[in-house]
Amino acid sequence: MVHAITDDVILARSGFLDGAKLVMHALGARGAIHLRAKSVTAARIYDIATLLAPVQDVTGCWLVINERIDLARATLARGVQLTSRSMRVADARRIAPTLALGASVHAIAEATAAEREGADWIAAGHVFATASHAGVEPRGLDFLRRVAACVRIPCLAIGGVTPERVATLVAAGAYGVAAIGGIWGAADAARAATDYLSAYDAVDRHA
Repeated sequence: MVHAITDDVILARSGFLDGAKLVMHALGARGAIHLRAKSVTAARIYDIATLLAPVQDVTGCWLVINERIDLARATLARGVQLTSRSMRVADARRIAPTLALGASVHAIAEATAAEREGADWIAAGHVFATASHAGVEPRGLDFLRRVAACVRIPCLAIGGVTPERVATLVAAGAYGVAAIGGIWGAADAARAATDYLSAYDAVDRHA
């Protein structure tokens, strides 16, 4: 329901591992942590994942690795997030039939293809303006509505997601949300993760 996405800067922090474990405890079975990086070495991601993977069994929170199916299988992460740079979902499914697979999508055609090829969820964005895509026009809530309506698998909203926007995103069809700065940019990342879950609880109470 709440996916905490990393980047190179976040992974390089000296206290990342301790903070990540606290976030996993905070999210529990309602969340996941994604190890996403462009320049961090495979060896470093392997080391991090090896230390975080056992926390899955304690907390119920999933560990997801972006793109690297080999690292996910080697470290017993629960899933892989495929991006526009990755292999197709169908190819990933053939070589990793037991891994949960997510796909990042930016168009309806990509969403329907991901579902058809066996994705377990999609991440649609970016919905709102975000620092991770500075200067790039957000796709907006109408995009999210159309994407969420065209698939039966869970659709996560990503891009500029704050706890205050969770209700709006759920109303537009999002099953869950993904956040980077909203969690890792907070003074207390675990507390920030809890704030996102609390926002969902508020939506459920007034549904």
